[in-house]
Amino acid sequence: MLPLEPTDDLANPAFKDAAACKKWLSQLQLTNLNLAQGNLRKQLDELNRCPLRSTDRFQILETLRETVALVQTDFAKKLVGKKLPLATEEFALLLGLASLWQSMLTGYLRCLQTAAAGDKHLAQLCQRSLLYGSLQIEDFTRAGCEPGGKIWQQFHAIYAHVESLGVQADAVRDERFQSGLAVNCRTLYARTLLMHRARLLGLTRHQWQVAERWLCLWGDAITIEPHCSISKGDAPPLAVDLAGTQALQSVQHARTADSMRYLAMVPLSKLIRVKTILLQQGNTPQQVELGSELPGKDCIELLNRLHAWWCEQREESLADVPRPSGSLYMCVGLEQIYAHIAQKPFKPVKDASKSNHDTQRQIETFGRVLNGTGSHEAGNLGFLPEEWLIEEDSLVRGRLLRLLAAGERFGINHIVSVFPPNSAGHKLGIVDLVHVTQRGQPYISVRYLPGLPQAVVVNGKADNERLQSGSTAALLLPALEKLRIPASLILPRDWFQVGRTLEFSLPDQGKQKVALGFSVEKGADYWRVSFKPAA
Repeated sequence: MLPLEPTDDLANPAFKDAAACKKWLSQLQLTNLNLAQGNLRKQLDELNRCPLRSTDRFQILETLRETVALVQTDFAKKLVGKKLPLATEEFALLLGLASLWQSMLTGYLRCLQTAAAGDKHLAQLCQRSLLYGSLQIEDFTRAGCEPGGKIWQQFHAIYAHVESLGVQADAVRDERFQSGLAVNCRTLYARTLLMHRARLLGLTRHQWQVAERWLCLWGDAITIEPHCSISKGDAPPLAVDLAGTQALQSVQHARTADSMRYLAMVPLSKLIRVKTILLQQGNTPQQVELGSELPGKDCIELLNRLHAWWCEQREESLADVPRPSGSLYMCVGLEQIYAHIAQKPFKPVKDASKSNHDTQRQIETFGRVLNGTGSHEAGNLGFLPEEWLIEEDSLVRGRLLRLLAAGERFGINHIVSVFPPNSAGHKLGIVDLVHVTQRGQPYISVRYLPGLPQAVVVNGKADNERLQSGSTAALLLPALEKLRIPASLILPRDWFQVGRTLEFSLPDQGKQKVALGFSVEKGADYWRVSFKPAA
């Protein structure tokens, strides 16, 4: 069990029993989240220092749970959609979330410290302790950040203590966890480990919640044992060190120690495969006990993704286990991508007619458009590409880890370009997962767009305040006739309107006037749109 700071007779919380706590909560102002969270943490920390009977402390903590959950849920919304790595003030918000969960956890650990064998609240105290440890991990994960080693060490130590008490299989109903579903500590611990392992799948928030509920229902298929066996062709076990500072890992990375535990994945693999087959045969999700949150097709897709990540032999991600790897260069955002493809920074055209005239003269005289700025200026203006290590780089998808922690910040649905060293062969990609490792390195999953991008300058006039006018850096994805994919333009967000007339020019061609068509897709910092020649 983790050691706790000694109590202090001088500690003076605002409440020392459940009735006084209820009265204090009735006066707590919830309109200012920062103030409410700070007051809750201050009083909880003072309570945790105060010597109290275990029953009084337990009743106070139970009284506080609803308000703490309400404040934390609203507070966590401040981190939704933030670019990663988090800015200093945003990371401080995340630490504030974790700190309040820790204050609740410390309170329950105080109760657990003094609980005797046979205590009627023993399994409940263990469940609460694991739950608040899990909430810390989940808030870091949902914010796109890897929990620190101390958080993992504490979480594993709690489960080790639960094992020593022999209550890991005792089911507990908790109205604030999975709608009161009876879940034991072993299932709760394994659910947290497995969902953390699935963080690199890029699940939506809804998919995440559904998968969490499934795992709670599948507790009978999950075992955690001090030994494991491996059979060829079967799902390999996963390992965790109860004395360590790491999350779940493949069995190949397990060390020889009494603190090692193994999740046998064969039963879970068989369960997932059976449910997938039944759905493919026409059964509904409700008939195979998967609930009604997702239609059958989406359930099959999610089950297959989870099975691949949990139950199939695969090399550990670079986000978890560093290793030698090839590298690519990456630039982020339309303007940087334009600069690297065009080999010169974008310069707004104030007089479009003069620019087109100069372009035509250069083509007539030299056979090409002169690069007046020089490619070296891209670096001088801050357009240096970043080096990323390759975990996967296929025609349609990439998984990459940035070599350094410092660099650009970006998020889901941002546009990037990757290219090999000493090559101009750019691939455009859309980020669909960002996660920051304990070492501060962003790890991303990228969905590549078809076609070789070309840098273009787009000019246009706006007929309303919502649209930008003048000139902008943009990208052209040429048509791929064999794949029946038409050409498309990639524009900044505030340049698209159906039917808008624009003109663009490639470095070695004259201008083209086009009318924008429909939106192919919209990202955080771009529109990809169809177009046709303007009348």
